[in-house]
Amino acid sequence: MQDALPTRGGGLDTEAVAALREQYGWNEIPRQKALSPFVVLARQFRGFLILILGLAAAIAFLLDERIDALAILVVLVLNAVLGFVQEWRAETALEALRAMLTPVAVVVRDGVERKIAAREIVPGDLVIVSAGEAIPADMRLQAGTELRTDESALTGESLPVPKTVGGEGAASRLFAGTTLVAGRATGIVTETGLQTDFGKVAALTGAVGEKQTELQKRLGQLAKEIGLASLVVAALVVAVGWYGGRPIFEMVMTGLSLTVAMVPEGLPAVVTITLALGASAMARRQALTRRLQAVETLGAASVICTDKTGTLTENAMRVTRLWTPDSAYDVTGEGYSTDGFIERDGIRVDAESDPILGALLRTALTCTNASLRRDGETWAMIGDPTEGALVAVARKGRACEVAPADRIAEVAFSSERKRMSVLAREGDGYRLHVKGAPEVVLDRSTAYLGQDGIESLDPSARQRIADAYARMAAQGLRVLALAARPADEGDVREHDLVFLGLAGMIDPPRPEVKSAIALARSAGIRVMMITGDGRLTAAAIAEQVGLGRPEVVEGGDLDALSDEQLSDLLRNDVLFARTRPEHKLRIVETLQAQGLIVAMTGDGVNDAPALKTADIGIAMGVRGTEVSRSAADLILLDDNFSTIVNAIAEGRRQFDNVRKFVRYLLCSNAGEVMAILANLFLGGPVIFLATQILWMNLITDGATAVALGLEKAEPEQMRSPPRRRGEPILGRTGMALVLCFGVYTSAASLWIFYSLLPLGTDLARTAAFTGMLVFEKVSVFAFRSLQKPVTSIGWLSNPVLIAAFTASLLLQVAAVYWPPLQTLLKTVPLSIDEWLTIGAFALPLVVVPEVVKGFTARRLDGAPA
Repeated sequence: MQDALPTRGGGLDTEAVAALREQYGWNEIPRQKALSPFVVLARQFRGFLILILGLAAAIAFLLDERIDALAILVVLVLNAVLGFVQEWRAETALEALRAMLTPVAVVVRDGVERKIAAREIVPGDLVIVSAGEAIPADMRLQAGTELRTDESALTGESLPVPKTVGGEGAASRLFAGTTLVAGRATGIVTETGLQTDFGKVAALTGAVGEKQTELQKRLGQLAKEIGLASLVVAALVVAVGWYGGRPIFEMVMTGLSLTVAMVPEGLPAVVTITLALGASAMARRQALTRRLQAVETLGAASVICTDKTGTLTENAMRVTRLWTPDSAYDVTGEGYSTDGFIERDGIRVDAESDPILGALLRTALTCTNASLRRDGETWAMIGDPTEGALVAVARKGRACEVAPADRIAEVAFSSERKRMSVLAREGDGYRLHVKGAPEVVLDRSTAYLGQDGIESLDPSARQRIADAYARMAAQGLRVLALAARPADEGDVREHDLVFLGLAGMIDPPRPEVKSAIALARSAGIRVMMITGDGRLTAAAIAEQVGLGRPEVVEGGDLDALSDEQLSDLLRNDVLFARTRPEHKLRIVETLQAQGLIVAMTGDGVNDAPALKTADIGIAMGVRGTEVSRSAADLILLDDNFSTIVNAIAEGRRQFDNVRKFVRYLLCSNAGEVMAILANLFLGGPVIFLATQILWMNLITDGATAVALGLEKAEPEQMRSPPRRRGEPILGRTGMALVLCFGVYTSAASLWIFYSLLPLGTDLARTAAFTGMLVFEKVSVFAFRSLQKPVTSIGWLSNPVLIAAFTASLLLQVAAVYWPPLQTLLKTVPLSIDEWLTIGAFALPLVVVPEVVKGFTARRLDGAPA
């Protein structure tokens, strides 16, 4: 946009505003079109497995099995309703978060200052911004002194950025989406909406396509496999029957019935219910899941790419170290809270007990324009974060407050001067207080305050100060020097200063981060920091949070790397500093190309493209921008990093349970299909009627499968490496289980059927039908853990499963003895002998898996078998 914009001395007039708005539109980032409830509901019917169920319902209808068709349709509707409720709840929660943001701005129009909605700003507007306020659009500075902005939401840089009128490039510009932390600025708007730097990053986010979660991919793959298998079986049935001389139409209908039987009708509903329950559990832990599969995908994450500012750190500068020529001090406390204290050699000290410390804190409290106020149980800071940290440490040391009237004069900080001075009244005289870059303050000092009073600053003392400064800087601390001297009224000359000491500060790590990272690493998950901060700061934070000392690569170095070189680099322990949005995106895409499942955390608009591209994007709900929240799959409502690790554990539990009940349902269906197919070869009467198949697959299997999805996490869950990308839900082990259970249960059912067939077809069919259902119910205990025997996890540790198991058996008793169900399912009463026979065949389904898993567990533990 051109620099020369139509303005008047009193800002734009009403006529000009209307014309400019017509040309440039509203000052806002266009949101994606709000999803209608119908669209959210319609997308619940996507997926290959849903398609198979739809076809199964159509086939059942064509076969005139109206009850079967209706039951399958009920499953599809139930699945859609559950998914819709969760996703619509998440979208509604996002709207509530957006409603919390109602930005306004002060502009000059028609010569009058007015407060308007920020979206009404147009290029050419004269805007006034005060400390603590958000900058509503990209602006060119017109006036202002001591200006510093917090650009962490845009660049990831945690330190304030100085701004000057008439400066070069970005130094004279204010950017939308950032905050003015010091000073009062007046600027001319140059860009609005999508034309701002903020808007361009948002547009980059919108260019990233939608993604499928790992669970969606694996379930889709499983559905295709089931569909293919059902077609093969149907074709085989038709071929065998035709070869055996049976009518071709009868065989086609039988093949289609088998296709319906092979489809696990309850699977979509069970998956949806399980994930919905998991999403509700995470919501109680302050994590909002926007898609049901999001938490499960996080459980598969093999690497977490995390922003530093506001994610690993508190996004609040804090003094952690103080140094004087005679002593070194540690400072405790969190954020801008004044509840911490200062220690020297493990002993608490303050301004009264340590006069040298008192002088240092007096200057720190005087030479600042920041202020702190208590907001409920937390502390809010107004002004420059660096100055706010100095105020906080001065209060921790109980330094005397400085009355505003005692501040007589001030020489402002600038990037050229690198220092700030305040002349303050002190007793009957005056004192000049100075803070700034250590090398600058030291160069203007001629003495220092020591235990014996004011001493000459000889070369040895200067070297000690320089060495202390170097040590603190190497730890990633931002270091300021403080000095003072007696002065006369009006004397603000910065010379012959008495050096008081150094203050080292940093944006400190969140307290819970270190343990959360340790737990993630124990689960085989890499944690990789990607930040806009400098090399030293990034390295220091990495060491403090438990990431060790990885190689530090800056954005400029990253630009020079080819894709192959970057891929090789990412196989090592590395962190990235001074990165731009495109760097984060490239890193995520390269990791994904290596077959890794990538989670990305962030809160700024600069994080949004990578959040959307990553397999799972995790945004901060409190500090996060609307763009980042909209791009994310999971939103941390409390901005607590440890919630991510809780979500990983929940995701792993969900996938383990999905795997358990998928195998369980397929084993159940395999027994039915094998029995029907074998019976067809044997030429006997129909062993299971269509309504009986649906009763087994939906009415009873569904209840126990849902209960299986509520199994608690196994102890070693977070000590195992993440599963690889593309790992199937079933796998070879699962196929072997399906085959073994299917062969046994089908053989047992056929034996029962043919042994009782001389006594009547209805009795034989009822016994075989009841036997198959009991086998399926009993076998659920074998799937409660895929590695450990039930004896080790407790038979009664899942009371919901026990209740579902009991209810299913009681329903089957009702199906055998209650006349209405006898009519529906065409059953007849069974005697005690038939029940005992069924029980005898069911017993191995409990005993054998327990023996096998017990033997395997002992072998893995290194114990003699």
